[in-house]
Amino acid sequence: MRGSSRGAAKVSQEALDAALGSADAATLAEELFAVTGVVEGTASLRRALADPSREGEAKAGLARSLFGGKVSERAVELVATAAAQRWAAERDLGDTLEGLAVQALLASAESAGRIDRVEDELFRFERIVAADPGLRDTLSSRNTDADGKAGLVRTLLADKAAPETVRLAEQAVRVPRGRRLDRVMETYLELASRRRDELTALVTSAVHLDEQQQARLRGALEKHYGKHVALQVVLDPSVMGGIRVQVGDEVVDGTVLRRLDEARRHLSGG
Repeated sequence: MRGSSRGAAKVSQEALDAALGSADAATLAEELFAVTGVVEGTASLRRALADPSREGEAKAGLARSLFGGKVSERAVELVATAAAQRWAAERDLGDTLEGLAVQALLASAESAGRIDRVEDELFRFERIVAADPGLRDTLSSRNTDADGKAGLVRTLLADKAAPETVRLAEQAVRVPRGRRLDRVMETYLELASRRRDELTALVTSAVHLDEQQQARLRGALEKHYGKHVALQVVLDPSVMGGIRVQVGDEVVDGTVLRRLDEARRHLSGG
């Protein structure tokens, strides 16, 4: 997000944090998902709520009149607070509303002692989809019925994942909002890491890393970043040895393949 949207998102986040202290997080999440669907599905409403030229109180009043009586008062006030802010782009409001819903569901998982499991299951679901072109195309296609995609997700994860994982995976395929599925899942994983106050390192390795190797790598990363780091390890024989570590936008590439590419460029004068 840029400009005024960063401040607007911060105010909205503070409102969610306050609401979670006394709300049923799972119910609040479902209400916010529903509101997000309405806002994203109605272009004129989205423009009206995110219009930076309108007074904040007028936009908040519009949100209250539209959603009052349809969702809880707490959810209405959260949406009104978000709408009252100054957004640099329409999309930023929708991103923020969805993010609030995801965080509320993650808070519910945290209360139930399942947030670690949910984060791991979301990652593994994203990798399964990425490794199966047919499945990826089906779940990402705009021409595939949303209910059908959600049903497929439930079938794939039935009795294998936490209820919050299933709900988030359904949301990702049902309301992608113009984004690629892998990007939606990455966003959800980033929110889960933030909820746990940790960083996530995506580790790509040619071979399995045992517990001792993972512990050493985790220790080095935690020393470097100064906070807890969770490892998500992906096996990829094409790297031919070594590991590639990505933390956010920062990449540390120590794979043999990378060194071979550099050697070829050196020899060719490229």
